[in-house]
Amino acid sequence: MAYISFQPNDYFNTVLYTGNGSTNAISGIGFQPDWVWIKQRGGTTAHNLVDAVRGVNKALSSNSTDAQGDYTPNNLNAFGTDGFTLGNGSLVNVSSGTYASWNWKANGQGSSNTDGSINTTYTSANTTSGVSISTYSGTGSAATIGHGLGAIPQVMIVKNTYQAEHWIVYHHKSNATPEDYYLRLNDTTASSDFPMWNDTAPTSSVFSVGTSTSVNQAGGTFVAYCFAEKKGFSKFGSYTGNGEASDNAFIYTGFKPAFVLIKATDVDEWRIYDNKRANPFNVIDVRLKANSSDAESSGNNECDFLSNGIKIRSNSGGVGSSGQEYIYMCFAEAPLVSSNGVPAVAR
Repeated sequence: MAYISFQPNDYFNTVLYTGNGSTNAISGIGFQPDWVWIKQRGGTTAHNLVDAVRGVNKALSSNSTDAQGDYTPNNLNAFGTDGFTLGNGSLVNVSSGTYASWNWKANGQGSSNTDGSINTTYTSANTTSGVSISTYSGTGSAATIGHGLGAIPQVMIVKNTYQAEHWIVYHHKSNATPEDYYLRLNDTTASSDFPMWNDTAPTSSVFSVGTSTSVNQAGGTFVAYCFAEKKGFSKFGSYTGNGEASDNAFIYTGFKPAFVLIKATDVDEWRIYDNKRANPFNVIDVRLKANSSDAESSGNNECDFLSNGIKIRSNSGGVGSSGQEYIYMCFAEAPLVSSNGVPAVAR
């Protein structure tokens, strides 16, 4: 029986492109993206995150605490039915530069969500894929905010767009009581106990924030990316490394992965792997780091993408140290059994 009634690449896709230093129309995504995350592969430029809710040209960098920048007109200028159009900005379109773009579909700009004590400015929610993007204004007092997913989110990423603040991450496997803990996407720090989430677990309608300026500054503006797990399309879990150099942990996802972000709950990097940058066969040998502007590194041979999950092939501290707990968020290339009846196969 099919795990899902849609194709994963209807809602997530990785596209690689080469910059031209001028207007550059990028196509081949397969849908109109609502969240685009771009990183130059060969250069030490910042990550560039743009979404349809905040609007084109409004960019954030996952490796930086910086407030939102307005890059009109030389950044990402428009979303199209099969991609996006770029200006000549150095973050996204240096001539002959090579880039990876990770693209998600939500639901356009959306509209205000009134489920919480703070009404969102906009919430773009896709209940099929379990992806939502919300913007809201902080109050400085503990509050709840509607995410629109109709299911409990397992991962939430919040950024103060008004001023320099850390990226705050909730992951349901970061600790036994994850509502008490947070991680920071822009650096390598360990999971920390602090009431970012007001020590309250998210529900199927709202998530909670405390009084920290990182998530709820009075008069500040924020973006929240929320993800609810969908069988056959996304998986947000944890695993324990065993310290073996080639035969480390196996992560069952129920699908062939297209993208995975892995972080130790202790001090280490946020490592990004995908199915397009690597060689066409296992082992996956290239990575980027969400917390760093570093260029892509290769020859790491850290994991395999299989038909039903990920096999860790390294004992490096970033993915496979003995006894170390890791969290991950993963999106599918193909479910184990798709709506077209074709089973997934390994790389």
